[in-house]
Amino acid sequence: DAILGLENLDKVVNIDQSPIGRTPRSNPATYTGAFTPIRELFANVPEARLRGYAPGRFSFNVKGGRCEACQGDGIVRIEMQFLPDVYVPCEVCKGKRYNRETLEIRYKGKTISEVLEMTVEEATGFFANIPAVKAKLKTLYDVGLGYVRLGQSATTLSGGEAQRVKLSSELSRRATGRTLYILDEPTTGLHFADVERLLQVLNRLVDAGNSVLIIEHHLDVVKCADWVIDLGPEGGDAGGRVVAEGTPEEVARIPTSYTGQFLSWILDRQRQPAFSAQ
Repeated sequence: DAILGLENLDKVVNIDQSPIGRTPRSNPATYTGAFTPIRELFANVPEARLRGYAPGRFSFNVKGGRCEACQGDGIVRIEMQFLPDVYVPCEVCKGKRYNRETLEIRYKGKTISEVLEMTVEEATGFFANIPAVKAKLKTLYDVGLGYVRLGQSATTLSGGEAQRVKLSSELSRRATGRTLYILDEPTTGLHFADVERLLQVLNRLVDAGNSVLIIEHHLDVVKCADWVIDLGPEGGDAGGRVVAEGTPEEVARIPTSYTGQFLSWILDRQRQPAFSAQ
């Protein structure tokens, strides 16, 4: 056994479902890098420049602009001894993360705290004329995360959401066209419309010359693959062997493949003409 064609790749990116961070400080805006140009925008507001505020003033990770009562978390942890810890909004900043002076600075009528409360979809429109911000937010939207808030704590994101944040971050990097992306069930928790949007993103990666390897059970994804490898015949200890491989159409013709049986039904339904009432 051997792996052939490695000379065609310059790197392998494994995008798994592990958290993007384990503290309230990590969020989609910080992970994707969108928060840096946003802080720079606030620092360039005339009132901020008059006060001598630098971009760091609008970071909740360092002293200066953050609320020191909660150290920029917006929440305070209460230890419950034998019970799980409880988190409550900070009484000083009311969950806004910043001190009063910092919140006096507004960009297009919004404070930095209000921007972090925006959903990705709302923020994409708000920063439509700022390419450095819009480009990163657009990739978050494209992978089906338009509903997620920019400042949403990483600890509240599901595994599938965390994975798509990572995918978004990779999409915003400069592409080499020689990357192998590995994703484990990226459609977890997605609506059908979002699955379609995710497929468009993955196809963009392939069209740019990259390769995408997906571990997936969602048949709407499987049917779009260039090559399918079906492992089985059962799960766990009763599986792990290659039952079938080939194009989706070829796998659908193999009767011993459970995936092929369902894939056959999906492909047949796809070929049927849509009903139209006369």
